[in-house]
Amino acid sequence: MRTVRDESGDLFLLLTESSDACKVRDPETGEETYRGCDELERVSGESPLATAARAVPESARAVLTATPDERALGLLIDLRERGPHSVRHLLSATDLCESDLLGLLTEFRAGGLVEETDVMGERGYATTDRANEGLALLTDE
Repeated sequence: MRTVRDESGDLFLLLTESSDACKVRDPETGEETYRGCDELERVSGESPLATAARAVPESARAVLTATPDERALGLLIDLRERGPHSVRHLLSATDLCESDLLGLLTEFRAGGLVEETDVMGERGYATTDRANEGLALLTDE
């Protein structure tokens, strides 16, 4: 597998190659087509694996980047499905200590995945549209 570029600059994954035709996959759509070998140029310095990763939408990447383990991912999913939650609720309903919870919420805020909100007069957090979209992609909803 190699990364190639067509005349318009679009990147593709080269899957197979014969003397006159190449089978390529569009990394963003997954569509496989045949192209003439003379229509494609090899791209140096671009890993085929990095090219393949272009299939993952930005919102899903943001979720994956900000969730280092299952507990973090579970917290984000719970905020989406049952939130918004107050900080007091999150401390009592999860197995996270205050420091870990604050760290995760800070990471989520920095990644644009949660926003501060008021929950029954207390400071709380809710997921953003970006988090909701990314989680929907990851959980097949």
